[in-house]
Parts: sequence; structure tokens; C-alpha cells
Amino acid sequence: MSSNLVLMIIAIVAITTFGRIYRDKHGLSRRSMERVGRHMGNAITHDDAEAIALRQEVKALKDRIAVLERITTDNHSATRLDQEIELLRDR
Repeated sequence: MSSNLVLMIIAIVAITTFGRIYRDKHGLSRRSMERVGRHMGNAITHDDAEAIALRQEVKALKDRIAVLERITTDNHSATRLDQEIELLRDR
């Protein structure tokens, strides 16, 4: 066997051993470690849902800004402006 292969085997055994010692020392079972992994997956899902909600809110705000820009640049009467503003409030 080459010395690199022996070193890799020793490293794998050492990492596994230290991992088990750490898990036992802190009272973590394999199932609790799996639960932590699932919880982390839920956190990612929650972050994704929040990102989607924020994107929708940004889109709605951009739409409102576009309407406000159109209102200010177009030549409308005061009653037409009131109607446009009320439509914005209803959204």
C-alpha cells in the first residue's frame, strides 16, 4: 500500500471517531442530528417563501410607482386624478 492511501484511511477513521465522540459528549443521537438537518431544510424553505413574498411586494410597488408617474405626467383633470388615486388605494 502506498503511504497516501494509509494516511487517507487514518484520516477517515480519525474523523469518524472524533465525530462520534463529539456527538456522544453533547448528547446528540443520530435521529436528533437528522432532525437538525430537516429543520435547516425548513429554514431554507421559509427563506424562499419570504423571498417570493418580497418579490411580489416589490412588483406591486413598482406597479404603483408606474401609475403615479403616469398620473403626474399626463394632463388630466382633477376629477380624473381623484379617480386614479382612489384606484390605487383600493389595490
